[in-house]
Amino acid sequence: MELKVSTRSHAGCALVAITGEIDLYTAPQLQSEFTRLLQDGPSRVVIDMSAVDFCDSTGMNVLLSALKRMKEQGGALEVAAPRPAVRKILQVTGLDSVFTVHDEVPREFLITEGS
Repeated sequence: MELKVSTRSHAGCALVAITGEIDLYTAPQLQSEFTRLLQDGPSRVVIDMSAVDFCDSTGMNVLLSALKRMKEQGGALEVAAPRPAVRKILQVTGLDSVFTVHDEVPREFLITEGS
């Protein structure tokens, strides 16, 4: 399955919306997006996972790597709106206590186009 990643930045914060499956084959694409994004130095990144159907250990490692880099830069990386299958992976691995996990995308990230 194809992975789509779109990023929207506003006032030092970024919303990364991911669609599809994060696995061994698509994780490098996500890693590249995070590498590019973190060069811009946002202070907060929220990952919208509401359209992620599946995430394997490779995908979780990409998220952990991005979290580590954000913390090194003094920033925060958060996960928002994971579907039940992804939430279960976070819980089983204990990563739900490593990441800040929101039930939905935080309101301040719901910026309408043109505002």
